[in-house]
Amino acid sequence: MSDFRTERDSMGEMQVPASAYYGAQTQRAAENFPISGQPIPPALIKALGQVKASAAVVNHAKGVITDDQFKGISEAAQEVIDGALDAHFVVDVFQTGSGTSSNMNTNEVIANRATEILGGDLGSKLVHPNDHVNAGQSSNDVFPTAVHVAAYQACADDLLPGLRYLHTALADKAAAFTDVVKSGRTHLMDATPVTLGQEFGGYARQIELGIARVESAMERVAELPLGGTAVGTGLNAPEGMTEGVIADLRERTGLDGLREADNHFEAQGARDALVELSGAFKVIAASLTKIANDLRWMGSGPRTGLGEIRLPEIQPGSSIMPAKVNPVIPESVTQVAAQVIGNDAAVTIGGMSGAFELNVFIPMMARNVLESITLLANTSRNFVDKCIAGIEANVERNTELVEKNLSAVTALVPAVGYDLSAEMAKKALKEDRPLREVVYEDSGLSRDEVDRILDMKKMTEGGVL
Repeated sequence: MSDFRTERDSMGEMQVPASAYYGAQTQRAAENFPISGQPIPPALIKALGQVKASAAVVNHAKGVITDDQFKGISEAAQEVIDGALDAHFVVDVFQTGSGTSSNMNTNEVIANRATEILGGDLGSKLVHPNDHVNAGQSSNDVFPTAVHVAAYQACADDLLPGLRYLHTALADKAAAFTDVVKSGRTHLMDATPVTLGQEFGGYARQIELGIARVESAMERVAELPLGGTAVGTGLNAPEGMTEGVIADLRERTGLDGLREADNHFEAQGARDALVELSGAFKVIAASLTKIANDLRWMGSGPRTGLGEIRLPEIQPGSSIMPAKVNPVIPESVTQVAAQVIGNDAAVTIGGMSGAFELNVFIPMMARNVLESITLLANTSRNFVDKCIAGIEANVERNTELVEKNLSAVTALVPAVGYDLSAEMAKKALKEDRPLREVVYEDSGLSRDEVDRILDMKKMTEGGVL
């Protein structure tokens, strides 16, 4: 028996591996795009299977496919959804910009597997990839629809739970550190006191707002291009098909927010919703970088750094320096953030490169958006489990540093004026003396009044002391 079989497409014959469920168009595309060695992401393959399964339901109800064809397509599409046929999706992610090659890869895999289920030989087209699996559809509306479904599902199931987990952990630390007074810093220089809890509360709010940004963008991602077929006009889509397919998709995926696009020319000519979603990821990446870097600064030491917090020690930090431990989890977070920002740059270029009735950067945009979701979801959980949950405040060190903080003199300005306050701070610095001691001598205030004003905890609560 030959290791190959002959299949035909509109451009002629192709030799296809005998056991492959894909056909001539997929084989041709696989040979045309030997680029990255990466196929489209599994989440996108699953979404394509879901679209095809839902389309088969409607096409069967309308008499476009027979009972047998419906049975074969449904069972084969379910195998695609379950990931059982991922090995047969062989087209590189860097391919035709509409995703036509991957749509046809899906059509051929489902058609050939359905043919096999019905007792036919592979390649015999008992179930036809175009006439039956792709009936009433076009790559130009199916592929971006599948991208939106995959991205929406991944955000709902993975990213948002990960971000909420991170938000909760940061909020818990904010509550735990409410009474830990520390030196504030602006421009990396000493500033008036804050609490460690206030800082962590700020971090929690950053993530809370990131969640809101993702949820807002998902509202636009939920609009599906399906029904526009080739150019947005809906040519060859039977009346009522789009509504039926999307209704079935909602039930099949559990994503109640999925709906038909308000304008199919926007939905196919532009990929603005993906650009917006990726932009939300970029903001979260910026937030994570700020948080991770603050933790690295505060945890620096153990003797010659700030040493205001203790990060969990999870692995040796040096191959040459014994006992050295590094902030490896915050470092991994910042690397993820850099990748997400890079992904967003490519998504932005892809989004602005649509021409007339179609954007032709969709596979790359899908790859980057889905990778960013995975990276942010995983790093959010890992950040909590390996770092944030185990952070401890070094209360003694914070007290020591805040008492040395010359910016605390700011609280004296309403009582003695700006100029005298500055003079006392400079004198304390020059003579390397505690600020409080110099203020006792030079402010003209009683010791009790000085101690009342230089109450570091009260300074964190605002107002005039």
